[in-house]
Amino acid sequence: MIFISHRGNIDGSNEKLENSPSYVIQAIEKGFDVEIDVWLVDGRFFLGHDTPQYEVDSEFLKMPEAWCHAKNISALEALLSIGVNCFFHDVDEVVLTSERYMWTYPGKEITHRSIVVMPENFEYNRQDIDRAAGICSDFIHEYREKYVNNT
Repeated sequence: MIFISHRGNIDGSNEKLENSPSYVIQAIEKGFDVEIDVWLVDGRFFLGHDTPQYEVDSEFLKMPEAWCHAKNISALEALLSIGVNCFFHDVDEVVLTSERYMWTYPGKEITHRSIVVMPENFEYNRQDIDRAAGICSDFIHEYREKYVNNT
């Protein structure tokens, strides 16, 4: 099971720190992958949910733990050209990541290639979660404790 921190959050949402490079690195140091929101503006990469906030270089985005959510089409094109794990979506039921995982909207059907996004927003049964390849959540620490310890 892949455990993915949503924007660096591991124990709940923290909008003031989300997507900041230091916050992302903290989640990685705790053993999580991290979904980050990536913009491309004037040929430069930025992290940020609603707007580009934190400039980062391509090496930051190439970290094996990064799941780059392209926030504009130019970011998606650039991310694909440098070979990082990335995807683009809005309200789609499921999108395919560049690594061939299914980034799956809450409440939609789960497969063995699915990343269950924000399961706290939908009541999944244990069999659905067990079938998935991974989970992305603001509360990912809790999910890792629950599923790794098999409680």
